[in-house]
Amino acid sequence: MKDNGLLIINKPVGYTSRDIVNIISKKLKTKKVGHTGTLDPLASGVLVITIGRYTKLGEMLTSLDKEYISEIKLGIKTDTLDITGNILEKKDFNLQKEDIEKVFKKFIGKYKMEVPIYSAIKINGKKLYEYARNNEAVELPIKTVEIKELELIDYQEGIIKFRTKVEKGTYIRSLIRDICKELNTIGTMNSLIRTKQGNFFIENAQELEDNYKLLKITDILNIQKYNLNDEEYQKVINGNSLVLKSNKEQLLLEYNNEEIAIYNKEDNIYICNVMLKINTQS
Repeated sequence: MKDNGLLIINKPVGYTSRDIVNIISKKLKTKKVGHTGTLDPLASGVLVITIGRYTKLGEMLTSLDKEYISEIKLGIKTDTLDITGNILEKKDFNLQKEDIEKVFKKFIGKYKMEVPIYSAIKINGKKLYEYARNNEAVELPIKTVEIKELELIDYQEGIIKFRTKVEKGTYIRSLIRDICKELNTIGTMNSLIRTKQGNFFIENAQELEDNYKLLKITDILNIQKYNLNDEEYQKVINGNSLVLKSNKEQLLLEYNNEEIAIYNKEDNIYICNVMLKINTQS
């Protein structure tokens, strides 16, 4: 397969992100498949898949803000911070809707979040979940994250349903743990749906069993094309910066109808953000 493109998959519950990559790789008969933001098996929703040269867009797409709808099951605490884990504690609770809304307002903005031990972040060359599985003690890293939106959708029968928009690297399980602490109770993540990543919406996502339609960069990014002349092309494939007559902050550079690179404007110079074409001349 020679196609390059993106797939927006509605990941079903029960699959890892790697499972989805493997399924699509087999279906499209290519090994050049990647994803741009891990979803746990418990989670469903938007998983952006990159194909061919577009695997080089991974870092850029992973950095996009993400939106989730999630549920908190109150009164229980688990080792994984979600409903699939072992129950460590049970506790009665007495909360009103007004209590929850008041606490939600406190979390809007930046705050320091402890990374969950059941995660793939490496400490001293070993993933955190490996420490957890081996019952080894490890100091969990603290990171600053930004909660951009946090909205209560529903609260009944011990279940808090909410929507949140967060920046890259935010763990919703950890956010739920911290919300429950502020509410002076305990709770665990009951469900999680990623509804949006950047400009990728769950309404436009394809199902795993669909006949896939690949998207191009211009389908999903508000980016203008720029056709390179011969001299500019030689500079670009060698990774050089360019001075171009354009006021756009980002350009998709093409040469002979082939996508070559994405360049970003810094001051009056365009520099390489993502190189899509490998320089075979060097």
